[in-house]
Amino acid sequence: MTELWRRRAVDLAAMLAAGEVSAREVLDAHLARIEAVDPTVNAIVTRSYERAAADADRADAAHARGESLGALHGLPIAHKDLADTAGIRTTMGSPLLAGNVPERDALMIARLRAAGCVTLGKTNTPEFGAGSHTFNPVFGVTRNPHDPRRSAGGSSGGAAAALAAGMVPIADGSDLGGSLRNPASFCGVVGLRPTPGTVPSWPSADPWDPLATEGPMGRCAADVALLLGAMAGPHPQVPIRGAEGPWSPLELDPAGLRVAWSPDAGGLPVARAVRDALVGVPDRLAGHGCRVEDAFPDLAHASATFQTLRAVGFERGLGPVYDRTPELLKDTIRWNVELARSLRAADVGIALRERAALQERVRRFFDDVDLIALPTVQVVPFPVELDWVHEIEGVPMENYLTWMRSCTDITVTGCPAISVPGGFTPEGLPVGVQLVAAPGRELLLLQVAHALDGDGVLDSPAGGDRMLVV
Repeated sequence: MTELWRRRAVDLAAMLAAGEVSAREVLDAHLARIEAVDPTVNAIVTRSYERAAADADRADAAHARGESLGALHGLPIAHKDLADTAGIRTTMGSPLLAGNVPERDALMIARLRAAGCVTLGKTNTPEFGAGSHTFNPVFGVTRNPHDPRRSAGGSSGGAAAALAAGMVPIADGSDLGGSLRNPASFCGVVGLRPTPGTVPSWPSADPWDPLATEGPMGRCAADVALLLGAMAGPHPQVPIRGAEGPWSPLELDPAGLRVAWSPDAGGLPVARAVRDALVGVPDRLAGHGCRVEDAFPDLAHASATFQTLRAVGFERGLGPVYDRTPELLKDTIRWNVELARSLRAADVGIALRERAALQERVRRFFDDVDLIALPTVQVVPFPVELDWVHEIEGVPMENYLTWMRSCTDITVTGCPAISVPGGFTPEGLPVGVQLVAAPGRELLLLQVAHALDGDGVLDSPAGGDRMLVV
């Protein structure tokens, strides 16, 4: 039973349903794993063990009555510290909210709890989710389980690190410019950015905004599909509609799928270590019968469009905080607010026009291909002491967003994207490959990710499988 933390979520769910193991036993195994490794990793920063024990007891009592609480019955989970959780501290990584305890759950959390999950705590995130490196003045830095000297990515870095280290079998996150995909790549797990609206977000300062979305993370595609099923589905307060399930079957013969592959994400600077780790990706896809060609859509103006619309969103959400206490916001947040306030209305209009034109070009591109494949991140996990990546292969990065363009450019397309393990560096650092599909085709992404799950890249050259870390 002490090795239950190694199990896939779908396997634990089957064992719980069959009565082979109790929810308390599953919880206890994961709590022991947290105590063993989290002092090094710092992924689960607020712990709700009493709540978790009550949740597990409720699941076991229901099983004794011959009932199931839902798809996540008895499965431990930790929630990202950006999402409101009733009765559990939610700080968003900011000193301004260090003592904040919400009275109500955010919609996604309410859905997960309604599906029977066991909430054991909150996962670390950068301050207000800004940046793809997880550190903040409240809890400090989250470290990569594969090498604690390295970043776990962000902003769902605590979630990805907790998964990679076996502290939880599933974790929720969110993604604006890569916050589900980047940490999945850095930590060697799977992170899905759904089509906007697939997982509705509420409360929201702008329910029409398609840039930010919530989504699932897991150690394999089947676990991600299980969690997505508990999150997804329309909600009357959220007008955007994305894909709707079912999220199965995952068994698909990819033979004949047309895949456009770009090792440099359409001409971006990409670290040599990333290119080397992913050099076998086309052959892996071809080995499944895919027809792979070197191609990439025209994403002109994606970076400028993303930066403009992101800045507007930050000003909308944090402008009043900036006006009251700018010194309590980190520099990159202040930069976003100030950028937004320097824009003219015409600048925002141009960004919206360019986004529409880009999305139409991508729609036409998908007339000829089924998937796009590219590096998830342009660099390998970097030292935790860095604030952000300032240059790639000698090319200076203009600002803290530029090194993330392999993710942020895809965000602007409105397409769903999934990061799956693509390979390892010789030092054992994970490198992810990003698969992108046309809007609404999450199931196809999950099916191809499932097919790739057993290809052997899960074995790290630095020693053992990708869960035997720290």
